[in-house]
Amino acid sequence: MISSFLNDVARFVDANISKVVLNDTVEITDFTVKEVTESTVGMQYLVPAADVSLVTKIDLKDANNNVKSTNSLYVPITTDTLLLHTVQVKEV
Repeated sequence: MISSFLNDVARFVDANISKVVLNDTVEITDFTVKEVTESTVGMQYLVPAADVSLVTKIDLKDANNNVKSTNSLYVPITTDTLLLHTVQVKEV
């Protein structure tokens, strides 16, 4: 029963992520893959090297531009790069 609830929450999270914003400037709204598998939301998206050479921050935002998640990282981009971003829903 709890796995069904975690799947429902993952589907809710998936429905509330409309875009990825890199470094507060580059918006990505086209996902190569965006799907829910059990309690995990998996997203793949292309980061164009022409738009960004280094990713230091990734925000997941909803349709109203509200931040749902923020991650700091260091990913140099030398060519167009496909990123895989996962959100796992867990019982704690």
